[in-house]
Amino acid sequence: MKQVRGRLLGLVCGVLGGLVVTSSPPPVLAQGAQGGEHSVVVSGPLPNPEQVRLTDQALLGTTNADANWAIHGANYSNQRFSSLRQINDSNVASLVPVAIVQTGMTASFETTPLVINGVMYLTTPMVNGHMKIMALNAATGQPLWTHDHRIGPAKFCCGPVNRGVAAAYGKLYFGTLDAKLVAIDAADGHLVWEQTVADPSVGYSETMTPQVYKGMVIVGSSGGEWPIRGFVAAYDAATGRQLWRWYSTNPSSWAGESWKYGGGMVWTTPAVDPEQDLIIFAVGNPNPDMDGSQREGDNLYTDSIVALHAKTGDLAWYYQEVPHDVWDYDATSNVVLFDVNRDGTKVPAAGQAGKTGFFYIVDRRNGQLIRKSQPFVIQNKNMFAPPTKTGVNILPGANGGSEWSPPAYSPITRMVYVLGMDQLMTFTTQTSPYVPGHMKLGSAFFNVPGAGSIQDGTFTAINVDDGRIAWQYHAPQPMIGGALATAGNLVFTGEGNGSFDAFNARTGNLLWRFNLGAGVNAPPITYAVNGKQYVAVAAGGSFQLSYPYGDVVAIFSLR
Repeated sequence: MKQVRGRLLGLVCGVLGGLVVTSSPPPVLAQGAQGGEHSVVVSGPLPNPEQVRLTDQALLGTTNADANWAIHGANYSNQRFSSLRQINDSNVASLVPVAIVQTGMTASFETTPLVINGVMYLTTPMVNGHMKIMALNAATGQPLWTHDHRIGPAKFCCGPVNRGVAAAYGKLYFGTLDAKLVAIDAADGHLVWEQTVADPSVGYSETMTPQVYKGMVIVGSSGGEWPIRGFVAAYDAATGRQLWRWYSTNPSSWAGESWKYGGGMVWTTPAVDPEQDLIIFAVGNPNPDMDGSQREGDNLYTDSIVALHAKTGDLAWYYQEVPHDVWDYDATSNVVLFDVNRDGTKVPAAGQAGKTGFFYIVDRRNGQLIRKSQPFVIQNKNMFAPPTKTGVNILPGANGGSEWSPPAYSPITRMVYVLGMDQLMTFTTQTSPYVPGHMKLGSAFFNVPGAGSIQDGTFTAINVDDGRIAWQYHAPQPMIGGALATAGNLVFTGEGNGSFDAFNARTGNLLWRFNLGAGVNAPPITYAVNGKQYVAVAAGGSFQLSYPYGDVVAIFSLR
């Protein structure tokens, strides 16, 4: 096995041996910027507005071969695959960092950057009531402008995170922890409009990257640990006016009025099927997470893959992975679209990596299950045993399976690459009353300590045509973040110990590794500027798993 290892032990502003290291600019208000809750710092040449303006035609035409990374999941299918192959399995050992950008915002870092014609856009976590949206030179890491956004009072369970911006029509769209949807100008960062999506005082928040489609900005809701009702909503991209809202709890499958505060959050970016005009996404756990006594029934549409008609928001179909969930086995990882072979026929499919440890594949025309994969994590005999007062040890545990981490799919290998977690946990019931604005879990769960406890991770290649595991990498810690696949026969992912890894996409051989000094718990991307291919990833750790914090966005290219 050929490997190259590197380690970034310190971050110092300046130029060190050709490696450009930049830090966040000082908070100087740019001329004409919004004061108060929004301010903009200009620190480099502003992008040409026409060069960063994406039309519906451009978004619909986005393919895996693009030099840009213009959509959260690379394209509307959420495949996170690139046809770029300048960096490949024969030369990845020569990959080196060309820029290390310090955002100045040290906290749990989960952003997927976008790159549009040489300009990189990213979001930071919230620190001291602020978050940043940054525009960088995607080849050098030089900051161009920074939008500083103040966050109001917010409630969130799993870190002060934000997963990125969506870009379209010359604007950037992002959500905030105080449950707002915001549009800013992609050229200079000034505020265009802001819309309140839901009430943050009762537990709603926004952490997902929005999806933009046919003049709409589509968002879901975070906050499944609070007794609130999940939804997906579409807003006019030009004005911020709400166009439709679909609620994720169906009263007919819930006891009494439990549907009114039954959870079902949608907090990862939907896929889009333009041919059928469908928005397809995963729905999270019911509330309370692990106490079903107050919500008898299947609790639709929680723990489900769901498709909506894009124009109206009406339900098209659903597939429920876990009816009446009492284990926190919510469907959170992004849905991915691809075609599968079934009995010699090509079938349009949607796949989702569940916290149960199965990769579910459904027919995206009607939601019918095609197959489940072999389990990509350990499943013990208690995985569907109800929690008790005395406690039950359960695997995969409340973190999964696969958490929010987006997988990657390669149409070349016909494999999906999934991050997984083994966390043996003890569940004990703790029934509590409904109190508006207060977290409600219905159980306590904690990692089982000591020798013999299972607390590790997997990175797994699964053949979508038969559901079988092609290869699997075992990590010393649970894996959370995301994957990238390329036509260079490579897949990239990160680990909580700071390692950023590249594997042979067909064999799973580890080909390259670089340590960034903080948990690499964000999805990597690749793109090209002036014909040169780059790979970029955020390294800032994970609140959820206590991986070491940082504030770094690293950009790599061939030596």
